[in-house]
Amino acid sequence: MLLIKNIKQLLQVRQERLKWLAGSEMAGLPFLEDAYLYIEGDKIVDFGVMEDIKPGYLKAEIIDAEDKLVMPSFCDSHTHLVYAGSREMEYVDKIKGLSYEEIAKRGGGILNSVKLLQDTSEDELFRQSLPRIKEIIRMGTGAVEIKSGYGLTTKDELKMLRVIKRLNQETDLSIRSTFLGAHAVPAAFKNRRDDYVSIVINEMIPAVAAEGLADFVDVFCDRGFFTVEDTDKILSAAAGYGLRPKIHANELDYSGGIQVGVKHDALSVDHLEYTGEKEIDSLLGSETMPTLLPGASFFLGMVNPPARKMIDAGLPIALASDFNPGSSPSGNMKMIMSFACVDLRMTPEEAINAVTINTAYAMGLEKEMGSISRGKTASLIITKKVPGYQFLPYAYGSDLVDTIILNGKINAET
Repeated sequence: MLLIKNIKQLLQVRQERLKWLAGSEMAGLPFLEDAYLYIEGDKIVDFGVMEDIKPGYLKAEIIDAEDKLVMPSFCDSHTHLVYAGSREMEYVDKIKGLSYEEIAKRGGGILNSVKLLQDTSEDELFRQSLPRIKEIIRMGTGAVEIKSGYGLTTKDELKMLRVIKRLNQETDLSIRSTFLGAHAVPAAFKNRRDDYVSIVINEMIPAVAAEGLADFVDVFCDRGFFTVEDTDKILSAAAGYGLRPKIHANELDYSGGIQVGVKHDALSVDHLEYTGEKEIDSLLGSETMPTLLPGASFFLGMVNPPARKMIDAGLPIALASDFNPGSSPSGNMKMIMSFACVDLRMTPEEAINAVTINTAYAMGLEKEMGSISRGKTASLIITKKVPGYQFLPYAYGSDLVDTIILNGKINAET
């Protein structure tokens, strides 16, 4: 049993379990002042204002959160944090003026990470990835989705997915796994994309399903990568194995990726830098969460997705880090909120909703995480002493996390 008392602001308090927040709803952020939160096992049992606290709760282990905030842990629904090595030389190339596509055409980008990963053993890949998991936990993430996609052979895609499974088993983080064999066309299949798509469909997907290694399937549906027709074939095949889609779409152009994602009932479509009226219309009324990755837009110096236009049209928005070695080498979700406020003109309330309740939906965890609700998993952030919740995105470079609680347990590394 654990009691957090004297909480300055208890954020994201929801009596009802909502699927998501959309449009003008995203501007609301319910919170309690001078509050308590009571945990038994791994669940939130009760919360309220201090003057109403039940005397029996005071017998539990107590954390005094005076002048501090308590909120749900971040849910990061789009990462590639299982990778080998790093790509800082491409960072220098970007500084010198090369574009993302130019670097990829020279054998850099995704294919650079593919070569590094193929030359790395499964144990070594786990050893390199574990510190990144610990880092994002320290920064407040309680749930994360991790994609494969740096293997691009059946053997190496399975290797990545096994590492993701091991990370889930050996840490307290809630991890969802996504098969992204269609991340790029391997160098060996240059000018033979159809042949590679056939391998993804007929060899990789059955092998992944046979070992039960993935929750979702993803395709990079964009200019220079995979077409709408390729994506349609892959998602149709994956549906036969119970894999729901999560699509990379419209990062580089109006690719049709959003529409094909909605057609296949994708849980989310992600990136969305190029989103117009047709794309917004296709998302309205769907069950697909538009997920923006402002860390990638910032790092690559690309156009920002039209977040305000999307919210004003009535869409929900989720935010994720896109933690990867080439285009967003950070899993700092607090900084993602800052990027959203500064670059996407989202309010602090919208940003907090987008990294908790909405992004929990974007990884299929909305019944378990994303809000302070009775019966939900007690994965929480306790901040340092701050003036109020608006300070979180405002102080973009400050470490404001004091304590992390995962599944009802205080994380020893914070």
